[in-house]
Amino acid sequence: MATRIEHDLLGDRDIPNDKYYGVHTLRALENFPITGTPISVYPQLINALAAVKAAAALTNHELGLLDKTRADAIVTACKQVQAGVAHAHFVVDVIQGGAGTSTNMNANEVIANLALEQLGHARGAYEHLHPNEHVNMSQSTNDVYPTALHIATHVLVLELVEAMNVLRASFEHKANEFRNVLKMGRTQLQDAVPMTLGQEFGSYAVSLAEDQARLLEALSTIREINLGATAIGTGINTHPNYAEAARKHLSQITGIPLITAQDLVAATPDVGAFMHISGVLKRMAAKLSKTCNDLRLLSSGPRAGMGEINLPAMQAGSSIMPGKVNPVIPEVVNQIAYEVIGNDVTITFAAEAGQLQLNAFEPVIAHSLFKSLVHLRNGCLTLADKCVNGITANVDHLRDNVEHSIGIVTALNPHIGYTNATAIAQEALVSGASVYQLVLDKRLLSQEALDEILQPEMLTQPRAVAAS
Repeated sequence: MATRIEHDLLGDRDIPNDKYYGVHTLRALENFPITGTPISVYPQLINALAAVKAAAALTNHELGLLDKTRADAIVTACKQVQAGVAHAHFVVDVIQGGAGTSTNMNANEVIANLALEQLGHARGAYEHLHPNEHVNMSQSTNDVYPTALHIATHVLVLELVEAMNVLRASFEHKANEFRNVLKMGRTQLQDAVPMTLGQEFGSYAVSLAEDQARLLEALSTIREINLGATAIGTGINTHPNYAEAARKHLSQITGIPLITAQDLVAATPDVGAFMHISGVLKRMAAKLSKTCNDLRLLSSGPRAGMGEINLPAMQAGSSIMPGKVNPVIPEVVNQIAYEVIGNDVTITFAAEAGQLQLNAFEPVIAHSLFKSLVHLRNGCLTLADKCVNGITANVDHLRDNVEHSIGIVTALNPHIGYTNATAIAQEALVSGASVYQLVLDKRLLSQEALDEILQPEMLTQPRAVAAS
């Protein structure tokens, strides 16, 4: 394989000519064989890095620090990256030492070599356009990397919110479909009072809507960036107007209303925004997992469980038990939730471990946060498409449960009195007879009156009861 020689402070290395990355990236490949997962698994991050580099080039040219030829070549290279060109050359591991320096240098080298091609030079001919001198001009990993993480997080949050819209719409559709399906509500796994299956599914939609609102609120923290801080927040090696000009260009490129942190020294080691987003994701994950627990319980059976609803059969459930079908889609979403909760713990520890003017552990913060966002998005879409949309109700079984449940005496209490209601409940429990039949047998209510009381709209919403 044809190679080129590149040099760094440790010496010379041969780089395959077909690679856009250079010697710094090669060192990182050798130093961090950790997960086997390259940063290109998150295209949102790669595109965010390209946006930062383009904004820097435009700003440096605007301030008279970078000539037009090089600036144009860098911007064009960044556009190529955002179009998907050379994503495969962003190869450093998602977990790396150095506070993200390897990721920044991977971006610098790929963009520099793409730009060199634009100018008619060979890859590695850095005397014409250099990864550090030109692509990284007025920058440090310590402001580029966090800024790119903020932008990527913003994009991923919006993608998750859209997936939540899809799942919420699925629950809302089922809530409408099941609006007149009467069932027993349960507390502590015991019969409580009647409700409709539509109310139950509607509550899942409302829960998602609340979490969407919290996520969108949290985005305000992620729009604050420290670009222009360079090494520790003092802005060393930048023009006095660089930070604001770069922010303006970056906002135009990304379409995100970014703001520069008021104090860049404070902002540079601060990863509080990532913790905040992760905390909201943990809340969402725990609530969504509870919803999936409900779906698994309600569909348990088919003969020896609750059997109130049917989840669509997606695959054979056992290698030994013929005919068994398992709730595999809710199960996979449960597991995503457990992962998100664990990721939040990782992010919290990594945030606490920052020291002085930098947090060196942003790579594991980013990887953990991005996994949570991507997996929750995929989980929402999968749950909607492969589970919720195909759920059916066992209407007769649900109605029978209501009529035979001790719990309906609560609805009858205003009509037959507490003493009678208690006696009916006790007799039904001992004899196994239905509350419905016992009320009729004791002539406490006529069948017409009883049927009127047990209508879904009477049982499942507030109503005035005449004083006794």
